[in-house]
Amino acid sequence: MRNDSRLSRMLHVLIHMAQTDEPVTSDVIATMLGTHAVVVRRVMAGARDCGFVAAVRGHGGGWKLGCSLERITLLDVYQAVGEPAVFALGATADHPDCLVEQAVNASVGQALQAAQALLLKRFGQVTVADIARQATARHGAGRP
Repeated sequence: MRNDSRLSRMLHVLIHMAQTDEPVTSDVIATMLGTHAVVVRRVMAGARDCGFVAAVRGHGGGWKLGCSLERITLLDVYQAVGEPAVFALGATADHPDCLVEQAVNASVGQALQAAQALLLKRFGQVTVADIARQATARHGAGRP
């Protein structure tokens, strides 16, 4: 299963956007992320709907932050990108009448639900500004 990188990509974009006063075009963001501008516009639409970014139309237009990074949590961004699955693990439905499969699915499902709840709680406690400060500290320490 391929990793879903929408969350980390959106965080990356938001932090870079906070470092400039100018609107950032979809083409510039696409180059930064190694993707296509159409993909960028689709993902940015979710962030726009949540108020994290605003579209600036016309010559010199692009995307600008719609609020402070202090107001945006990882949970907010996770929700804005469509709440992708956080685990590649999951139940099987190969033999739905099998009592063993039912027991396995129930136990694994409960553990995954508990782990996801804990992860999402943590996401709600970390702001994008917290991550931006970590990046600044790494830069100051000479780390990539």
